[in-house]
Amino acid sequence: MSDLDRTYRIGPILLAPTILPRHGWTFIAAAFFSIGLMVFISIGQTYILNQHLGIPEAIQGSISGNLVFLTEIVTLLLFLPGGILMDRIGRRPVYVGGFLALALTYVLYPLAESVEALYVYRIVYAVGVVAVAGGLSTVLADYPAEQSRGKLVAMVGFLSGLGVVFISQGFGALPKVFTGMGLDGVAAGRLAHFIVAGLCVIVAMLVLWGLKPGIPVRHEDRPSVRELFVGGFSQARNPRILLAYLAAFIARGDQSVNATFLILWGTLAGKAAGMDPAAAVVSGTLIFVVAQIAALVWAPILGPLLDRMDRVTALAVCMGLAALGNLALLVLDDPLDQVGLVFFVLLGIGQISVYLGGQSLIGQEAPTAQRGSVLGAFNVAGAVGILLITLVGGHLFDQVDPRAPFVVVGVINILLLLASLYVRVRHPVSVAAGVGQANGVVGRVGDLP
Repeated sequence: MSDLDRTYRIGPILLAPTILPRHGWTFIAAAFFSIGLMVFISIGQTYILNQHLGIPEAIQGSISGNLVFLTEIVTLLLFLPGGILMDRIGRRPVYVGGFLALALTYVLYPLAESVEALYVYRIVYAVGVVAVAGGLSTVLADYPAEQSRGKLVAMVGFLSGLGVVFISQGFGALPKVFTGMGLDGVAAGRLAHFIVAGLCVIVAMLVLWGLKPGIPVRHEDRPSVRELFVGGFSQARNPRILLAYLAAFIARGDQSVNATFLILWGTLAGKAAGMDPAAAVVSGTLIFVVAQIAALVWAPILGPLLDRMDRVTALAVCMGLAALGNLALLVLDDPLDQVGLVFFVLLGIGQISVYLGGQSLIGQEAPTAQRGSVLGAFNVAGAVGILLITLVGGHLFDQVDPRAPFVVVGVINILLLLASLYVRVRHPVSVAAGVGQANGVVGRVGDLP
């Protein structure tokens, strides 16, 4: 057997030919940190708005929503060029560059002296997100042997969630630690961000050392813009695929609402209770972490259940869970009340349910011949969901109620629950090209909660 044909394992995962254990273990480590380092922006931004810039609470929701809106516009513009660059120069340099862009973001963000500066730095952040999320999902496609693909996807999803909890809870508490040591609030925020920036650099160096260099011998062709719109969105004539696109719209929007407005709501409630900004951000982060832990625990329970049901029926159940989690917040006045933990558990369960339900449906329904285009359109639908829901949600957060963005998501969940039931009755049979697609988990890994 030649070296090109030899295969290795990392634990239960069989690697593709030419992928060494060092490459695999390095990717596992990078996967743990990737999503968490991207999500930290929501925690750091909330602290900066309150402590560094002293932004009035009445407009923080709008500013937060607008910053997310700008990020998604940039990522949409860079999505295809980023994929082409990764195929031209290789996964490793783009992945490394993404972590370095995140590091630069976390160096610049706490130095901002105005909201306008945050908008500029968000562009740097968006470049990092495209590169890191693209690197994560592309390497995930490259490294496993076909028979281990599902195992590696599940492992990466679980590790990504753990990484979000670890970085959010651990590094999000640093400003409070530093103020307790005697630093003023601004210095504590800067030091915390600089430490996270240093972690980004360390992970970048790890990826540079451990990932496989060069360009893969084989890779799937990425759809052109024309193929994406003509091929991908034309498949929406299949009601089940259209339903999956709508599920992506609300699933990504739901994730963004949780990451952005849950932390902000908890932080503002903490300040109203008399906490200093550092302690308030810790309180806001904690309720977000509770939702993420609930999602982590629920995901392996839900996965096998999805395989036992028709995918559209399963999506209807997922939408019901998400509607319950979002709309239940209407009866919660204080997010820091102990009873609120139950509500945030429901919120996390609902969020991951819609995400997995949409992924399983599009994985079954995407035809093999146009799979890339359909998945590209699926990702675009998700990005549009973030654009619209965070933009509207930010203004509702300020002008109506902090719970308003969650209510908007919950109402859309109910509408899609009804749409799922309609499709299930009128189009009960899947028209997927093959049953073998049914168990695939697809989409951008950067979208994992």
